[in-house]
Amino acid sequence: MAVFDFFANMEDSRLKPRLLKSLITDRLPTNENEKEPFTAPYELAAVVSTIKTHSLLSESLPEPCDPKLVETWKSAVDAWIEHLLSLISSKMPDKCWAGICLLGVTCQECSLDRFLASYSVWFQKLFAQIQLPSDSHFVKIASCASLSDLFTRLGGFSTVKKDGTSQASQLIQPILKLLTEEVSETMWEGAVDLLCTLMTFFPSSVHRYYDNAEAVIVSKILSGKYNSGMSKKFAEVLALLPKARGDEDSWTLLMQKILISINMHLNDAFQGLEEETKSTEVVRLLVPPGKDPPPPLGGQSVLEEVSAQATKWFDQWLMLRVSTLMQCCCIMLTSPYTVQVTVPVRLLLALVGRVLSVDGSLGQALQPFMTVMQQELICSELPVLHLGSLDILIAVIKGVRR
Repeated sequence: MAVFDFFANMEDSRLKPRLLKSLITDRLPTNENEKEPFTAPYELAAVVSTIKTHSLLSESLPEPCDPKLVETWKSAVDAWIEHLLSLISSKMPDKCWAGICLLGVTCQECSLDRFLASYSVWFQKLFAQIQLPSDSHFVKIASCASLSDLFTRLGGFSTVKKDGTSQASQLIQPILKLLTEEVSETMWEGAVDLLCTLMTFFPSSVHRYYDNAEAVIVSKILSGKYNSGMSKKFAEVLALLPKARGDEDSWTLLMQKILISINMHLNDAFQGLEEETKSTEVVRLLVPPGKDPPPPLGGQSVLEEVSAQATKWFDQWLMLRVSTLMQCCCIMLTSPYTVQVTVPVRLLLALVGRVLSVDGSLGQALQPFMTVMQQELICSELPVLHLGSLDILIAVIKGVRR
């Protein structure tokens, strides 16, 4: 394009490859000097905004189109991707992070043909970053986010379902390892978001890791050591788990195990605050006479781990655990499932009634066995449980529509 050959306006297609090349040269870090850090990470937000606003990666031209412009734009996008892959290979964590973040945006914004031709290569680049032993948590967090972008778009194409499932299955163990080993809530959030994406679009990828996935997720939930935002994410990923098998028994069994776990926690919380018949009524509905109870939620080892931690009469994490499990029930009741299931309405209503009947008051006979501080603690937390039980009631009405 000549120096004085001006653009028609901001919609001129000739502007797009020029803008893209300018971003590469002026706004992105380079790999020419490995020891030179990326000093302006805040620039990435502006770069992403420009990419999306002007659709710089779409390679979409109105018909009839100029073959020379087609080639010019293709060359600019080639250069963009080559630059990103070079950044991802950098030994500088900040440059690697920048390349990973922008590759996620590229998965969202590039043309269909380019995405389908390139997603396998991009997957391998990002997969390598998840596996590398790295002290740079933000690199792994960015990798989880970009992989989520990749599989979200990949999930829209039935023609690559088999290949997508194969690649997704390679990620399950590394994700569970991140959830087990890492102590950062931000890292947990990235890993859980990616796991939710995989279970939403490629549920069968989790099938062979089902029990391990349940154990890891439940261990996190029952630890109680997370904020309210993370509690919802853990509830969502546990609720999605039956989709990995896709049958009625898997949904029913998980719901039963969650309700048994909630009831056990309520036994600890409500000691001395309710009639014993309330607990036994729910137990009879949970495990009918003559029937064997299911394995504990998350497996025996998780149950023993949590029991060992809960040494106090009323530990500080108990209410958060129960609230998270209640959230999971609500999601399971209101989310679409692959087959029709039978909702245990009577059991759910009995559990809701049990919670709502407790107001924190003590009978005269129980006062010597509880301190004022213990009563104060449970009274402060009861509204959270009441809200959770009302949410279950709403979810039952929405789920079964009666």
